[in-house]
Amino acid sequence: MCLRRFLTEQPVVPWDALMYVTGQINYGGRVTDDWDRRCLMSCLSVVCRPDLLEESYRLSPSGVYTCPPAGSTYKQTMDHIRALPVLDDPEIFGMHENANTLYNRDCSRVLISDMLSLQPRSSGGGGGMTNDEIVDGTAEGIQDQTPKVLDVDDAGKDTFIIQPNGLLNSLAICLSQEMVKFNRLTDKMRSSLIDVKKAIQGFIVMTSELDQMYTCFTENKVPAMWIGVSFATMKTLGSWVKDLVFRVDFMRDWLLGGGPHFFPLQAFFFPQGFMTGTLQTFARKYMVAVNTLTFTFDVMKENKEDITESPDDGVICWGFSFEGARFCEDKWQMAESRRGEIYTDLPLIHFVPKANYKNAPTSYMCPVYKTAARRGVLSTTGMSTNFVVAMELPTDVDPDKWVLNGAACLLNLTD
Repeated sequence: MCLRRFLTEQPVVPWDALMYVTGQINYGGRVTDDWDRRCLMSCLSVVCRPDLLEESYRLSPSGVYTCPPAGSTYKQTMDHIRALPVLDDPEIFGMHENANTLYNRDCSRVLISDMLSLQPRSSGGGGGMTNDEIVDGTAEGIQDQTPKVLDVDDAGKDTFIIQPNGLLNSLAICLSQEMVKFNRLTDKMRSSLIDVKKAIQGFIVMTSELDQMYTCFTENKVPAMWIGVSFATMKTLGSWVKDLVFRVDFMRDWLLGGGPHFFPLQAFFFPQGFMTGTLQTFARKYMVAVNTLTFTFDVMKENKEDITESPDDGVICWGFSFEGARFCEDKWQMAESRRGEIYTDLPLIHFVPKANYKNAPTSYMCPVYKTAARRGVLSTTGMSTNFVVAMELPTDVDPDKWVLNGAACLLNLTD
């Protein structure tokens, strides 16, 4: 018996109760992530609605996907299902057609990675470079680009200022913690690059770690020994090195010149710590409990060139790549992605702390992730290793539309 026939025979269909029982009780107990649960409820809202009882109701905008008519027999129902497309378009899931492009790109990336992993360890004749020469040259190039140590003794006079309460500014503490993480990473890089070059020349033993590093260099991957002390990333080796240089350059400018007027959120090892420091600064300034504070988000119309001083409260951030939607600067709200335009940049966002704030139900709470993996594990701090924050963005349509579209902001693209 099809769902429409079953629901038609019921005297009163409590749609809200049906969604709650199905999503929050039956499946909700097995879905532990809040964002997954929100996605589940948005998916159920497509079919748990009174419109489903109407013959004219369509499950997707194209009208291809429909329910069997009420009163259909088993054979009629199966014929109706077999007539549906064999390959489902993204629209049936509520997603933009760009989702197919993303899928094909990811499949191609996996295929190319597998092909690279199958190449021989040493090349034959033909006058080309051997793998030893390639790895040695790669190591030499990365050595030249590896940033110097961030030394606290180089700090400018406005960087680490002791406040009247005898404490450092919370954001200055965040900077010092980030410096430790970057220095640990660059130290590991310098020592391992020297070792792999020596191992190639036969001066030291090629350990399993160095051998794995050798293989990664031939496949343009970041070595596991670096990943263990690195920021979250899904980039290839060359792009990862450029990203590292950008991050350390920003931290060095902050160290030498004091707090900037705006911050690239993607530059931080631990952006959640940076935002917590912002809340602590606000709490100490206005003598409010930090656990009552949350962020409000102001999408700014100014460009970076127009920002000449830091805001009185909160921080201005940039570096958000929008996926699954775009921000329309004409209407100043969310809009559908353009065909073939996978990522778009968000304008500057002003993170403003506010006590006991409740977001508007008509706004879209857009999750921000460090990488495109959109998944992580809980760290020792109780925070996800990938999820950063949910930004409230204006929209004139049902927020469920953007949930089904998979709209999210990424701080670091795959490449």
